[in-house]
Amino acid sequence: MEKLTVHEYFESPETVRPMELVYGFVREPAMPSYQHQRVATRLLALLYAHVQQRGVGEVLSPMDVVLDEAAALVVQPDIVFVSRDRLGIIRERIWGPPDLVVEILSPSTARRDRTIKLGWYRKYGVRECWLVDVRYHRVEVIELQSTTPARLFWGPQRLRSTVLPDWDIPVEQVFV
Repeated sequence: MEKLTVHEYFESPETVRPMELVYGFVREPAMPSYQHQRVATRLLALLYAHVQQRGVGEVLSPMDVVLDEAAALVVQPDIVFVSRDRLGIIRERIWGPPDLVVEILSPSTARRDRTIKLGWYRKYGVRECWLVDVRYHRVEVIELQSTTPARLFWGPQRLRSTVLPDWDIPVEQVFV
């Protein structure tokens, strides 16, 4: 397996398969399940409508996020939000930490998402991460640049975000 730079990675042929560049090495996780994609699509639609109505930034999925160009670290969160005042980091890809990343947990990725990827998001300055648990129909909201404990939302509880202060929907809407 050959080690790549970020630019070599981006010169690769486009694909619909999920891929990440982890310290120069391409990682290709399995395609997400139907339930994973269904929840991701639903949440993307809800977030997109909210962000567009308020003109507060951009919501994208899937999207390459370059966390560290020198270390060749490129991730593909399930959904990303970049606030209006930071849209300059979007240039064909996202060059720097989004304000919010959403990871839809799958049995094969949950451990990695909760540990390795969450660590990268914290280290490189992502403000907030949502871990969406499809199996138990709940969302964990983690403020990565704060000592505030993670908040867990489920059922009719209203999902709240510090990055999207007007965001206020019952969690059960994400899983319909």
